[in-house]
Amino acid sequence: MSFKAAFYQGNRTVTTGACEPVEPGAGQVRIRVSHCGICGTDLHIWHGAMDKRVKMPAVLGHEMSGQIDRLGPGVEGWQAGDPVTVMPLDFGKNPPPGHSHVADFMKFMGIDSPGAFQSYWTVDASTLFRLPQNLSLAHGALVEPLAVACHDVRLGRVQPGEHVVVIGGGPIGMLVAMVAQHAGGKVIVSEVNPFRVAKAAELGLEAVNPVETDLKQLILDRTEGRGADVVFEVSGSRPGAAVMTDLLRIRGRIVIVAVFAFKPEVDLFRFFWRELELCGARVYEAEDYDAAIRIAAEGSLPLDKLITETTDLEGLQAGFEKMDSGGECMKILVDVRA
Repeated sequence: MSFKAAFYQGNRTVTTGACEPVEPGAGQVRIRVSHCGICGTDLHIWHGAMDKRVKMPAVLGHEMSGQIDRLGPGVEGWQAGDPVTVMPLDFGKNPPPGHSHVADFMKFMGIDSPGAFQSYWTVDASTLFRLPQNLSLAHGALVEPLAVACHDVRLGRVQPGEHVVVIGGGPIGMLVAMVAQHAGGKVIVSEVNPFRVAKAAELGLEAVNPVETDLKQLILDRTEGRGADVVFEVSGSRPGAAVMTDLLRIRGRIVIVAVFAFKPEVDLFRFFWRELELCGARVYEAEDYDAAIRIAAEGSLPLDKLITETTDLEGLQAGFEKMDSGGECMKILVDVRA
């Protein structure tokens, strides 16, 4: 039986070749990987922006699902064949109590260590989350980005009936919008890409192009002049950072989801004048994984429509190129078993 992995080689190049599965040590399991999504962070690495951090040739990938293949010594509560996903955060052997997911020492699996674009992935059993039998492994690979959205919406404290604006309609933006709507929010997505605007409608979301529609006036009209309750900034753009404060009611809330590549200009006077709140949101915690798995298993979100393409490991390079071109894609999954 041949075992394969995709290797990031630098210079926007991914190759596919043979790999040797790692035997699980004490407290570890080996997973036969089923599906793995291409994340925006993976694309960022492919661009070369993190070459000083990754060790090439690097096996990327962290949005995954699979089944346990082998248990290491001392692992209890799991057995071969169990469907699982992984929360890809490495807190070290003795993490301090509290919010370790935002600590400087935290390492990210699939970036700082090998990831899931390979036939078998050996990880600490402590990173596992059990997937319900009624959840497909393809949808199981969406749990990680869905957990990001659950974390964001939880920190944004979205309540039923509240008006929510999501700036940026990429995969994470769409998931944030879907989870916020699932929580009872009245959601509008702001997005300039026509394909993504149309995709939002397929997902049951309302989306507008702010180049064509006066977003601020639309929100004021919808809220009788008060403004939105919550804004999620997911675009990482200068226009997004500039407009987010204009959309909010008094004591409205902003959640920063995007990773900005620059220091944007923000209207701090507006924060003072309206007593606005600003919250950063980084990855997730265990309760967000639990929530994501529960929501995904409910079947209430149209996750199938979020997946615009499924390829194999050999198609990973083409997947990166398609995402980089701004083509008509949302979430590209890699069927690692194919």
